[in-house]
Amino acid sequence: MLPPYARDGKMENWTQQSIVLIPAFNEEASLGPLLDEVAEHFPDLAVAVINDCSADGTAAVARAHGAMVLDLPCNLGIGGAMQTGFAFASSRGFRYAIRLDGDGQHPPAEIPQLFATMRQTGADVVIGSRFLGSGTVTSSRWRSVGIGVLSTLLSYACRQRITDPTSGFQLVNAVALRFFSATYPADYPEPESLALLTRQGYGVAEAPVAFRLRQGGCSSIGKRTAFYYALTVVMALLVDRARAVNPRLARKALAGEEAR
Repeated sequence: MLPPYARDGKMENWTQQSIVLIPAFNEEASLGPLLDEVAEHFPDLAVAVINDCSADGTAAVARAHGAMVLDLPCNLGIGGAMQTGFAFASSRGFRYAIRLDGDGQHPPAEIPQLFATMRQTGADVVIGSRFLGSGTVTSSRWRSVGIGVLSTLLSYACRQRITDPTSGFQLVNAVALRFFSATYPADYPEPESLALLTRQGYGVAEAPVAFRLRQGGCSSIGKRTAFYYALTVVMALLVDRARAVNPRLARKALAGEEAR
């Protein structure tokens, strides 16, 4: 059964209820065109760039293109940056948060596909999967092997098929925003957060979307680090699995508070 937010028609006005969160570390080369693209497709969308103590002109580019900028005092990494963004979105009363990576890999034009999947499935978090679409996926051999291993393990942990465990293209509803504001993995947030969500009773779904090549900067996961990344994520997932769930952060508890 779909939850009220997926049935009451409020998702029809999602641009007025949503904020785009863009974590950025030294992304001045790709950030400007990405912000222009968001504004072109969805001029009503609020946008916040979480500047993770960049050493380049990331913050200046974001402000020049009209985005709100959350300047972090030190480099927290992707997990800390995103938790900052989620807490900001939740505190400002946004009903949905859309995460786009600052490197330009996630086309803003694909955002409606995430909302369509959330509306159809009633999921709390929708992940844009590059492996469900019809487009060509370009990735190194070892990176593909690592993603395959994580996909298999995470699918088992979540008791559902997860095809793109490292995707940062995400749509998060208000209940999941509260959850992520309270707890969010620091080191490997994309796969770890999915495992935590499903353990606490939140719904997760994937939507087929097109990805594109990084528009600037360099990936933190190279050929030499892909296998190490996969191995350490596997260890992190095992540790997470051994921890007790927090009943105060369960979906039923937070959804009840949200309805008050």
